[in-house]
Amino acid sequence: MHEKRTASFYLLAAFFALFVLFLYGPTITILILSFQGPQGGLTFPMRGLSLHWFAQLFRGIGVVDIGSAFWNSLRLGIIVMILTVVASVMAGLAFRRNFRGATLLFYTAIASLIVPSIVVSLGIALEFRIADGGVKAIGDAFQVEWIWDHFTTLMGLFTSGLGAHLTWTFPFGLLIMFAVFNRFNPAYEEAARDLGASPWQTFRHVVLPIIGPAIAGVALFGFTLSWDEIARSSQAMGSDNTLPITLRALTTTVTTPAIYALGTVTTAISLTVIGTVLTVVTVVQRRRRRHGSDAGKGV
Repeated sequence: MHEKRTASFYLLAAFFALFVLFLYGPTITILILSFQGPQGGLTFPMRGLSLHWFAQLFRGIGVVDIGSAFWNSLRLGIIVMILTVVASVMAGLAFRRNFRGATLLFYTAIASLIVPSIVVSLGIALEFRIADGGVKAIGDAFQVEWIWDHFTTLMGLFTSGLGAHLTWTFPFGLLIMFAVFNRFNPAYEEAARDLGASPWQTFRHVVLPIIGPAIAGVALFGFTLSWDEIARSSQAMGSDNTLPITLRALTTTVTTPAIYALGTVTTAISLTVIGTVLTVVTVVQRRRRRHGSDAGKGV
């Protein structure tokens, strides 16, 4: 016999459906409108179906350099991803041991999640302006001609911009590593050491394969959070522009579906990175299970 569903079930199901529509509806709308014909506008109904606005996007939109902004975001996202993974894993390993000041260090590391992003961006920009003033003062004091002739600012994509993005991505990576290592069974490491493995061999052949899926998650957080970040980039990038900053600027000047084409491209890149990482993790896990079953059969 099937249990009859109550009215609350249908009410909650309708609420969930509306939530999903609200969450993904804008993305789907932009995706659809980006494939309009040359006479297309910014709203429905669609006028034709073509790749015209994607071609227009790659030819250029006004004076904005989309290619440069895209390349800046891609390079910055990859570097932020690598640094976030390395720093998060090292911090996770370090916090497995009790040491003085661990609690204070932990709360300091995640404090940037609480502070408003625009405040963090402004603070970083102010720090680098102070540093610029210090460099120029050194140039005046010691009469360094190179500083007089060539120095402008220390702010840039891979200085202040990189630091601003890491204040956003690193706390997420650290929290993921905390969750993983809190459930990690140290017996695996003890068994490896009993068999004569060195600390590096234990980490490489025992710890790393076990925490591999979590590392993939940290990498995804690192890249996607950097790729989409606007608020922390707004004041900390100096003269460089990332793709989200450019996209925001275009919303006030571009009145054609080319802006939708740009949104579709950026979303596709995020989904491609996520799909690639998940595919790699799935393949690696299947190979591990296959090798484990083959080893078991051999025994």
